[in-house]
Amino acid sequence: MSEKFANPVLVIVDHVGNETEGFTLTEPSKHLLKVARTLTDSDVWALALNPSPQMGALGECGVSKVFVPDLAGRSPRVSAVVAECAIAATEIQPPAPISAILCLSNYRGREVASILGAHFESGAATDVTALAVKDGQLVAHKSVLGGQWETTFTIPRGLPIAAVRPGAGQAPEVKPVATPGVVPLNVRFSSVTDAISVISSEELHAEGPTLTEAAVVVCAGYGTDGDLDAVNDLAEKLGAAVGATRTVCDEGWLPRTAQIGQTGVSVAPKLYISAGVSGAVHHTCGIAGAERIVAIVDDEEAPIVQIADLSIIGDLQEIIPAALAELG
Repeated sequence: MSEKFANPVLVIVDHVGNETEGFTLTEPSKHLLKVARTLTDSDVWALALNPSPQMGALGECGVSKVFVPDLAGRSPRVSAVVAECAIAATEIQPPAPISAILCLSNYRGREVASILGAHFESGAATDVTALAVKDGQLVAHKSVLGGQWETTFTIPRGLPIAAVRPGAGQAPEVKPVATPGVVPLNVRFSSVTDAISVISSEELHAEGPTLTEAAVVVCAGYGTDGDLDAVNDLAEKLGAAVGATRTVCDEGWLPRTAQIGQTGVSVAPKLYISAGVSGAVHHTCGIAGAERIVAIVDDEEAPIVQIADLSIIGDLQEIIPAALAELG
């Protein structure tokens, strides 16, 4: 049995939505809360940056306590605001100290982690792909050098901070909490939080499921030669999200938001289907959480064949239409 912390782990969670339509806990945050559960024998606590977090979803993810700060008109998109809320949460806790603080490794999360690491004079790990506890310390795993190497390191002193790639890490089923406790936070914000003002924000609405939330992902590789009709048809048939390799995004065939891998997002679908993907390690490090991998590729020696549960060797422009015909 793996070692665990004896004290709670605090997770900074993300919601989408607004006060008018309500807030929804994001799938990457749900995943991260379950990852946190594997690190401690104590409780998992959440810091929610909106006035009405989705308490039912938080409870289903095993959260026993939710910190809800009064932002006093400040935007939760400002990293300093989030960091100072997390600091306030650590200051009002009971005598048992927090073992670690986790957040998602997105643009805001990486900056929040660095601010917290500096504040606690400890350290912050970003773009983390897996976490564990060993000898009482948080152990972080991270892909480096374009995904060709994986490094493992610890934060030997102070409160460890980790920004985890969306969808990364093992997220087992957890015991739900029927009614998480709510702890209001009155934060004494510093002048730093007023240095940046959010003028406006717009939520982007993509068609179909998002990459980090989809149960099925169809990924386009350079082998598509930019002809994505078959990939899109398959994704539509399966109700899948469409992803891409770095080269596909470099060519402008799909937007950068579709990129999976070392410099994109990590995904953990039940089924991942690649079309024309060779399987460079800087891409495959982003699909390590997939339950099943199906590769459609014209090179039987392509690296992705070595990790796929099923490989179909041939022309994807012939294979995918044939598969669609079978699906009806």
